[in-house]
Amino acid sequence: MAEVKHARPKGETDHVVERAKDFWTKYGRIVLIACGAVILLGGGWLAYKYFIKAPKELKGAEASWKAEDYFANDSLAKALNGDGQAAGFDKVASQYSGTDAGNLAHYYAGASALKTGDFNKAIKHLKEFSTTSKPVQARAYKLLADAYASAGKNADALDYYKKAAHEFEKDPISSAEYLFYAAYFADRVLNDKKQSVELFKELKKKYSNSQFGFEAEKYLAQSGEYKTED
Repeated sequence: MAEVKHARPKGETDHVVERAKDFWTKYGRIVLIACGAVILLGGGWLAYKYFIKAPKELKGAEASWKAEDYFANDSLAKALNGDGQAAGFDKVASQYSGTDAGNLAHYYAGASALKTGDFNKAIKHLKEFSTTSKPVQARAYKLLADAYASAGKNADALDYYKKAAHEFEKDPISSAEYLFYAAYFADRVLNDKKQSVELFKELKKKYSNSQFGFEAEKYLAQSGEYKTED
């Protein structure tokens, strides 16, 4: 007698396999395209990083060295604009935009322009600069405030003095100094007595034992404000 074969009942595994086959039939082409795109993007990023960005970073650093030398020796006009042969920070920042060297060139260009009296150029470069180093960023904000103040843009100047003061409060020396500038500027330039008192009170409260904390106490006393805490 011939053996009768009974169909095996489908289990959960069979259903999973069938669903997988059905999914692949419908979406396999899309999945392959997506995977290919990911591979191309990853490869493209690596190619950009090692064959475009890294050499550009190196060239930017090489282009900056002479300007850095001029800056260190206080030859600020040459540091900013170059000497006819070597590029200055103004050009480096433009040519190597998007690199660390270009970003740092914005800082040096801004500082050089500020000291040479080109305040609008200082503002332009310092606004382009950014860093994850909070002490350096605080210093950049302070320079930007100086540039705005020198350009007669007083409201912006005060805003950036305050930003400088609050950027890295773990450095009590610099933060106290920047906060003092903000309070003094509000008082003597903007004639905003209310805001100057608030800033001097903040200075006295946060940095009471610093030189600027003692100065704040004097200014508050002159204003008839003896209570520094609410």
